[in-house]
Amino acid sequence: MADPWIWPASLGLLGLVFGSFIATLAIRWPEGRSSLSGRSACDGCNRTLRAIELVPVLSFLAQRGRCRSCGASIAPSHLAVELLALAVGIASGLAAPGWPGVAGAVFGWLLLTLAAIDLRAFWLPDPLTATLALLGIGGGLVGLDPPLVDRLIGGVAGFGVLWLVAAAYRAARGRMGLGGGDPKLFGAIGLWLGWRALPLVLLLACLLGLAVVLASRIRRRPLTATDRLPLGTLLAPAAFLLWLLTQAAA
Repeated sequence: MADPWIWPASLGLLGLVFGSFIATLAIRWPEGRSSLSGRSACDGCNRTLRAIELVPVLSFLAQRGRCRSCGASIAPSHLAVELLALAVGIASGLAAPGWPGVAGAVFGWLLLTLAAIDLRAFWLPDPLTATLALLGIGGGLVGLDPPLVDRLIGGVAGFGVLWLVAAAYRAARGRMGLGGGDPKLFGAIGLWLGWRALPLVLLLACLLGLAVVLASRIRRRPLTATDRLPLGTLLAPAAFLLWLLTQAAA
């Protein structure tokens, strides 16, 4: 009876661990600071953190969102990203127990990383997008759905569509309308979900964007720069949600 929970529980636990790393990466990478080497430290006083202070979610709650030494606020994004990574792992394990769920969780964690960095810095790092793309091809090579041919067509179509949109906007308006990383991300998503999924990903991303606008109107305040979500931050959750829906329908 416990077997069905092995995958969601395991992937959820991994999600907490990866979520802590993703949250740190999203803050430090855009600032040119590496979180890939050395020990974790407080962003306020630079004190090396003890192991007990690195426990995902629980350490944030126990410290009430502040450093024990200097009292500096810990970015709320840490808690949010850790919880989202936990949710990605659990949802993937429930939607597709086994190795397809592992692949889906990796897809979701990479998308979460890209979305978090894009939200903070309006930047989609090429190494992360390339990793997402290569793993999408790898999934097709090992026989995961959709087939490799559909994935390859999706990669070309995803990149090509947004590249043409960006080029047309630049020609018509004389300025950039889309970042250079957006077509690459959409192409990488196509390499995971196949070409048939791309219109639905765009639709879901647009609906998420409209939800942000409506939420701002409900709060009766103008849309500010902090409310304007970059396209990558909309495409990423839309792609993972569509993957979950595809697994549920399988």
